[in-house]
Amino acid sequence: MTDVLKSLVEYLWGNWPELLWIAVATGVASYLVAQRARTRWRKREFLDRLNVSLTRIEDGVLQIRTILETDCDGVFLNSSAVKTILDLAKKTTAADPILPIPKDDCWLYLNAVLNVISERFAIGQVKRDLGMSVERGEYLLCLTCERAGPVRTQKIRAMLLRKSMLTAIPMKEPLYESPSHATRWNTLQQLAEQYRANPHRFIEIDICL
Repeated sequence: MTDVLKSLVEYLWGNWPELLWIAVATGVASYLVAQRARTRWRKREFLDRLNVSLTRIEDGVLQIRTILETDCDGVFLNSSAVKTILDLAKKTTAADPILPIPKDDCWLYLNAVLNVISERFAIGQVKRDLGMSVERGEYLLCLTCERAGPVRTQKIRAMLLRKSMLTAIPMKEPLYESPSHATRWNTLQQLAEQYRANPHRFIEIDICL
């Protein structure tokens, strides 16, 4: 035991500069990570999270429901793709909340999200294939990061919308379950315009239950 302690002391004495540097670097890194987390919390900015948000207007009331939420790296499965998505999310504006994904890449990113959603509703497709009774709906999906109005948190949101609703947005402003949902009404109008002008920014998804 004495020899072991002696060897340990000799090692520490001979390598203390390197060990001190490692300790300092680790401490600084931990501080910066914690500081960044606190800053993100204060700003309510969580761009590394993907929220799949179902938006509908029912009986004149705008309703927003979360279908799922997960880390972006669990959806896009590639660090380069995740970094690209985060960078694009920072480029959205109040006038255009859709991520400015290059046209040739839109399908790749949207399809990755579609796959995650489809997995949640896979049983419906099997029931349909077996000829069983199902309820079927055609939906549109696009990637957004809302900047306008009193948005509570900054996240990448995959908007899930009934195709029939987005192609026939009512002229009358709906009622809101929460005052902050006024931002989503503006977003819906922007998305309807974008779908008419740039349908490649959306992907269709067939959901059966």
